[in-house]
Amino acid sequence: MTIPIALTIAGSDSSGGAGIQADLKTFAAFGVYGASVITALTAQNTEGVTAIHQVPADFVTAQIDAVFGDLDVKSVKIGMVSQRAVIEAIVAGLRRWPPRHIVLDPVMVATSGDRLLAPDAIEALRSKLIPRADIITPNLPEAAALLDEPVASSESQIESQGKRLLAMGCAAVLIKGGHGQGAESIDYLIREAGVVALAAPRIATKNTHGTGCSLSSAIAAGLAKGDDLEAAVRNAKTWLTAAIAAGDGLNVGHGHGPIHHFHAVD
Repeated sequence: MTIPIALTIAGSDSSGGAGIQADLKTFAAFGVYGASVITALTAQNTEGVTAIHQVPADFVTAQIDAVFGDLDVKSVKIGMVSQRAVIEAIVAGLRRWPPRHIVLDPVMVATSGDRLLAPDAIEALRSKLIPRADIITPNLPEAAALLDEPVASSESQIESQGKRLLAMGCAAVLIKGGHGQGAESIDYLIREAGVVALAAPRIATKNTHGTGCSLSSAIAAGLAKGDDLEAAVRNAKTWLTAAIAAGDGLNVGHGHGPIHHFHAVD
């Protein structure tokens, strides 16, 4: 039996709801074998992050080479990378071991609104990582931060920001609507060929920890299995909506709990 393999390059969430742990759970839920390269360790739970330990760039390189030197990686998901040296190590690694697909989740803005990347790391993200991506998956605040603009508040503004992000060199942009308003959460898939709006009911829940990580990982899983980009995005959106709805049935932690990654097999 040959199983498709996906790699996540991201930080560890000690509470298991986001980051590497959410990515690996998502891969498993899609029937994909998951490998990992850890860029940072966090002391974290559903109520917040209390400490971060950055992994040195040379050890990130060692992990990348170990994984690609042995495993047939079909797709790569990249999450939060807060140091310029680590971004450069990842870029160099992906040049040495070019995967078929790269999904970049540009985690830049904390739930509190604080920026998580130093200015030189943001520039490296824009100029070095984004041009290598098949798709980037910013939420509304992250799209604005990448462009140094206010957060978009209308469909036309979202599409305009998406097209300017596309001009940075990636093949597609998915601007997520979870931070928006209204009865529906609308994500916008923006490519040179046009814009596709993907709507789902907005679910009233506090169990939203790890939603962005899980969506980008679900897209990477679909690509690893051979789906085309739009199909991978649509399937990921459908799966995540159900995982958020099912998350209300999980009693994990006292803050923003996790989604239910394995709702389909519960």
